[in-house]
Amino acid sequence: MSEPKSDPGEKPNPRPNSRPQRQSGNDRRGAIAGLIIAIVILGVGWWLARDLTAASKMQDCLMSGRTNCNVIEPAR
Repeated sequence: MSEPKSDPGEKPNPRPNSRPQRQSGNDRRGAIAGLIIAIVILGVGWWLARDLTAASKMQDCLMSGRTNCNVIEPAR
């Protein structure tokens, strides 16, 4: 087998396996968007869990026959 011939005026590539330079902002934009979406989903899930827990406690109180199930916040 013979080596491929190159043109005499063509410069040899010093690093043939090197990758081209990327713009630093483009590859992080997707990761940041994913992180923001994950934080929003976690926040909504946390809020929903607290709300459903409070509703469940209220229903348990009412189903047991009590009449004073309202939560009274102490004055500060």
